[in-house]
Amino acid sequence: MDLNTSTFMLIFFIGLFLISFWKIYAFLPNEQLSDDDNTPEAKAELLKIVLKVIQNSKPSLTLNELYEKVKNDESFDREHFWRFNPNKLHHLLQYYYAKHPDTQSIEDIYKKLNS
Repeated sequence: MDLNTSTFMLIFFIGLFLISFWKIYAFLPNEQLSDDDNTPEAKAELLKIVLKVIQNSKPSLTLNELYEKVKNDESFDREHFWRFNPNKLHHLLQYYYAKHPDTQSIEDIYKKLNS
């Protein structure tokens, strides 16, 4: 059985590829992390907090004011929502606008919640 260099290279490449694939798979998280705020449940909880803050505030809130009020709310868990930032708030509001086409702004949400 005469093996040339390219056959050895192919065998070692396939073997090392399988080993590296296994190592990557072994270190990927297989279960939900305790501080994962990207789950649908966490998203719903955060949206509930945002809507509560909007309802209890003035109708002319800006995005930055809303962000600060949400962060300072007593029901906001800073450890669980440690990735919360203005961009995530903007995405949450866009998600709400898509689900409720009659709202296009924070003021519309305020009017809808307080009517």
